[in-house]
Amino acid sequence: MRAYERLLRYAKVWTTSDPENEACSPSAERELDLARILVEEMRSLGIGDASLDGNGYVTGHIPATPGLENRTKLGFIAHMDTAPDASGKDVRPQIHEHYDGKAVALGDGKVLDPADFPELTQMKGKTLITTDGTTLLGADDKAGIAEILTLVETLRDQKLPHGPLSVAFTPDEEIGSEARLFDLKQFGADYAYTVDGGATSEITYENFNAAGAQFEIRGVSVHTGSAKNLMINAGLVACEINAMLPAADIPRLTEGREGFFHLESISGTVEKAEVSYLVRDHSEGHFQARLDLLRHIEKTINEKYGEGTVKLTIQQQYRNMEEQIRPCTHLVENARKAISALGITPDSAPVRGGTDGAALSFRGLPCPNLGTGGYGFHGPFEHITAEDMDDEVKILVGIVAAYAGPQAG
Repeated sequence: MRAYERLLRYAKVWTTSDPENEACSPSAERELDLARILVEEMRSLGIGDASLDGNGYVTGHIPATPGLENRTKLGFIAHMDTAPDASGKDVRPQIHEHYDGKAVALGDGKVLDPADFPELTQMKGKTLITTDGTTLLGADDKAGIAEILTLVETLRDQKLPHGPLSVAFTPDEEIGSEARLFDLKQFGADYAYTVDGGATSEITYENFNAAGAQFEIRGVSVHTGSAKNLMINAGLVACEINAMLPAADIPRLTEGREGFFHLESISGTVEKAEVSYLVRDHSEGHFQARLDLLRHIEKTINEKYGEGTVKLTIQQQYRNMEEQIRPCTHLVENARKAISALGITPDSAPVRGGTDGAALSFRGLPCPNLGTGGYGFHGPFEHITAEDMDDEVKILVGIVAAYAGPQAG
């Protein structure tokens, strides 16, 4: 079975994670529908110990080819949930064979246009897979799952030599679970790769340092006719806080390693208001400076309007995995060689986001991220090609071969 055929099956299973239920794992019972399917498929591929644990994590192990038992224990990880940013229910993938490289009418009035997604011009002649315009596709990260299991099938059918391998599929990545309940000891890998990126050229090991920040604002509501020097309008204070942040440091105006403050939500009345931000920066120093600025704003507002007017809460989310990957350069080099072997130029641009691999790296499992071949994630313009998924499987095979060889890292 080709990887895209697996994706088409998985995409139809509703697995959207639930940001309102983050305390539970998985956050949505529907994620287990796919988990159970994957356990059965893994067993059919020869992974006899494939299992689903009580927190919604699917794992399995592939014993080494005889004689390679002492090679590096390598893992591959992808996530089962899809983002709550767009509907993941009743997904109906569309297949465009011999794609002509031009704009595609998806449905629901939406058009997938090369003017907006320039990578489409490089997909001419391939088998393009899109949504019908009403949902996301779910290639993030069901494409990664499909590619990992196609790797397993390829190793089995072609009897390719390999060291000890571990496979895992996790819940709730899209709502920032950071695979916090993932049993690394049971997984048993020395190193791993998350397969959860974009272009097949990707091998990424830098990501944002990330935090969430929330200002809670208490106002003073009095009659407008007697409000002089008494009223504190919490809604206006919320606007004032936002105006104290650098106007150019927003996602729309930043790229590469440039950080930002993202206004995620703002709401309130005269009496009470809330402002929530995502704070991101690749540089640890710049990241801490951003958090210090938020603390300074809290102090300034309270000095201006009275202590207790504003309360700032900062939640650390994930950190830049680069410092954990740097001592394990073989992970990056072996991936680059596997990508280059297909005539593709490897791309190690920093990720403007995070993956489970970032948190896992800081828990002791160095875990850079590979591409899947997908684009336009988290919405109705999501797309991928069958051929790029085939290439990603070949990259995974190449990585496994590198760690099975005599010079394995």
